[in-house]
Amino acid sequence: MNTTDSNPTRQRIFDVAQSIIARKGFSAVGLNEVLLAAEVPKGSFYHYFASKDAFGTALLEHYFAAYLGDVDRIFQDPQLTAHEALMRYWQLWITNQTQQADCGKCLAVKLGAEVADLSEPMRLALQRGTSQIIEGLEAMIGKGMADGSVRRSASPAQMAVRLYALWLGASVMAKITRSPLSFDEALLQTRSLLTP
Repeated sequence: MNTTDSNPTRQRIFDVAQSIIARKGFSAVGLNEVLLAAEVPKGSFYHYFASKDAFGTALLEHYFAAYLGDVDRIFQDPQLTAHEALMRYWQLWITNQTQQADCGKCLAVKLGAEVADLSEPMRLALQRGTSQIIEGLEAMIGKGMADGSVRRSASPAQMAVRLYALWLGASVMAKITRSPLSFDEALLQTRSLLTP
């Protein structure tokens, strides 16, 4: 889920940091660990980011841009009905959260509770990113309701918020239990809510 930053050094910092932070969290990772792994001198880091907080905000913005690009590719696939696109999105969610590699794991899930109370800029970056995801879901649900591939049971906006909250909760439960069973339940509930 990486996009390419126009600056290779900055991109390398993002790639390495996303993997480390997805595994350990934001607070537990020191800048020296990221810079050593990325093979970037400390002075170069401060050329790109004013502080660790500014770096965390930029990392989240970078992450969400890549994530939303992946979502757009699914939602714009002309071969899929809206219902099929939505179900493919949820399958991608499961894959990202259950894969062994840390680099694809959702930073919104990993950092949401951790940084929301520590950094207002990072909280706002999380809010903007998750709001964009929910808006994309809302548009796809609305499209599905219009073409008949998605059941009309609530407004697209209500359904998008409900489903995103369901999947965010399932992701947290999967981390707590170290089991994918919460995703199985979320998938069953999603099919029940969406299928006409």
